[in-house]
Amino acid sequence: MMNSEAGPGPAIRTAGLTVVRGGRPVLHGLDLEIPRGSVTGLLGPSGCGKTTLLRSVVGVQRTAGGTVEVLGRPAGDAALRHRVGYVTQAPSVYADLTVTENLAYFAAVLGAPKGDPDRVIRQVGLTGHENDPAGRLSGGQRARVSLAAALLGAPELLVLDEPTVGLDPVLRQDLWQLFRGLAEEGATLLVSSHVMDEATRCDRLLLMRDGRLLAHDTPAALLAATGAADIDSAFLRLVEDTPRTADTVETGR
Repeated sequence: MMNSEAGPGPAIRTAGLTVVRGGRPVLHGLDLEIPRGSVTGLLGPSGCGKTTLLRSVVGVQRTAGGTVEVLGRPAGDAALRHRVGYVTQAPSVYADLTVTENLAYFAAVLGAPKGDPDRVIRQVGLTGHENDPAGRLSGGQRARVSLAAALLGAPELLVLDEPTVGLDPVLRQDLWQLFRGLAEEGATLLVSSHVMDEATRCDRLLLMRDGRLLAHDTPAALLAATGAADIDSAFLRLVEDTPRTADTVETGR
């Protein structure tokens, strides 16, 4: 079961979130809410602001305006340290340590249960690689070690930046099954991707372009609203129909 400090309200709420970098707006006043216990996909082309939004949620991004609330507290609050797991695009592991040594270290930092490294190794499909130095693993395997580290302590919110990039289709399917199982246990997942076919695995979608939200709804509602046969086509229709100055198109909550 996930750790839980039950409370009302969404897992994530932003209001007027604005990020400026190098004098150029990167996020344009985003307003969004993500319900607890859901798998929300954050989709859009590379460079649209997905990573910046995720960094804002975990509290490591300097913002120029607006607010970000996570599990009822300001993003980056010290009280969220053990409640939020974050996986960056680049694997965050020590190359000279084995898989088990990496996870034992992170478990000690987090104060996670002693048996947690073994649990998360099984969850991400690294059984048999426990004693392999991380530096000798494939890129996909190192990414799974990073994911395993984020799962330590069973956080309430998982923020995952393209966790399946570079993985084969079978492993991608296995990880999405894991994500669904975590949500069923009460966790909230915000998962970014530029692969539109992963959209159907999500409860809700945030579609981004140029630092703005084009839509925020369920996959079925987006398809119905656009008349498209798939999310890729729905995205393209939203791009065509949305003025470049609009912050968001809402197809319904």
